[in-house]
Amino acid sequence: MAILRGGVRIFGQDIRLGIPRDKSLVNVAGDKRLKRRPGNPGSTIGQFISQVNKGEGLARPTRYLVRFYLNPKVEMGWDPLKEIEITDIADEFNMERTDPQTKRNVEMMCNKVTMPSRDINTTPHITYGPKREMPYAVSYGSTIECNFYADKYLRQRHFFEKWQGNMFGEHSHDMNYYSNYTGHMDIYQLGASGGAGDRDRITYAVRLEEVYPETIGSIEYSYGDTNSYVNVPITLRFRKWQNLFADDIWGVEHGAKQGKVPTVKEAPGSGLFGGLLSKLPPELQRAARQISGAAKRNLPVGRVTGGRVFPPFGPLT
Repeated sequence: MAILRGGVRIFGQDIRLGIPRDKSLVNVAGDKRLKRRPGNPGSTIGQFISQVNKGEGLARPTRYLVRFYLNPKVEMGWDPLKEIEITDIADEFNMERTDPQTKRNVEMMCNKVTMPSRDINTTPHITYGPKREMPYAVSYGSTIECNFYADKYLRQRHFFEKWQGNMFGEHSHDMNYYSNYTGHMDIYQLGASGGAGDRDRITYAVRLEEVYPETIGSIEYSYGDTNSYVNVPITLRFRKWQNLFADDIWGVEHGAKQGKVPTVKEAPGSGLFGGLLSKLPPELQRAARQISGAAKRNLPVGRVTGGRVFPPFGPLT
């Protein structure tokens, strides 16, 4: 409750003025207590917090995105919703040309994916004394597991069935050439902060090469799973992967060590008149803005000039 409260009618508007008892929330951004560093910066926990801040926070496993880039020779020209089959098989259909929305849908419905691993294969080598494990090759894990939410048409499963159907003949069962159906896949780690400039920013990315769907998993149905949703399990086979940042693919640059705070909205104290209002005590700023707003709506000069009392002063804000 305010210590003093009063009101007056100006331009047909009730202007209220009051002096609050508590001013702790008047200037939260300028509160000196928020600028204090927690604990001792030189301590172990202080150094840990500093390193986390330099990395702009910790990565979250829920912030990711997958993208599929199909082989141009893969024919995906059938839309299960339209029930129209494209018969001109002479053209090499590309999913990005024929039905980009379906591919985008599959990418968005990926609710689980595994970032691939990379191992150094070793063999024991003994010359004298304890043995040494000597590297002789590198392996990339070869497969990753993915899960996809399915709509009532099971378009997500249909997507991989069509892709897999390009690998062999439906009647002859002869296998197609390897280079005719393998594509590549990107897995992105996204930013985790709440800012609009960072939340959807790609902070880490890998590209899986020579990808194809090896296994389309089974789906179990049960009357007891009333509140469950159908998941489509897919096992993807690949040959190797590369870091889009470290391996200099597409000229991608890694994110800065410290992020920049985006300007989401202009400060309320901008402009000459707004700057004058910001110099007033907090108790008078609200009343002054109410008066300026009423003048902008009711004064004839405000209606004619679009709210500008005098051209040099700019609009009433």
